[in-house]
Amino acid sequence: MRCPFCAHDGSQVKDSRPTEDNGAIRRRRQCESCGGRFTTFERVQLREVVIIKSGDRREPFDRSKIEQSVALACRKRDVDQERIDRLVSGIQRQVETAGESEIPSSRLGEMVMDGLQHLDSVAYIRFASVYRDFSEARDFEEFASAVQEAGNSE
Repeated sequence: MRCPFCAHDGSQVKDSRPTEDNGAIRRRRQCESCGGRFTTFERVQLREVVIIKSGDRREPFDRSKIEQSVALACRKRDVDQERIDRLVSGIQRQVETAGESEIPSSRLGEMVMDGLQHLDSVAYIRFASVYRDFSEARDFEEFASAVQEAGNSE
């Protein structure tokens, strides 16, 4: 494992333990060159999945992009990191077990929207504003009204 501090290729594992959801192994490592300590995570990957972006561009599925998007949507909200991790792991599991080697980014975005809708309504609206490219305040108002009406009917 390459050291993030000095880029040396060798490191020693000092401690390993499962994450809270048992979906990954957390490893504390120490660089053999500079002595810097850092953490890595090892996760099961069932298959290689390619995401089809707009304009038919293709790129490999990247869990960290979903983690960043969900974390940004949940920023300054009272949402436990463990719940965010479970959401992202659930989306990754759906993607990898779908049986398809290519998935449109629109379907991935809808999976994130569905998960955020149940996690936090403000995070859901934040994500939707970027994902659905809101351009005016009226777009927010209409979407927020729909979210509120759906919440009242439950």
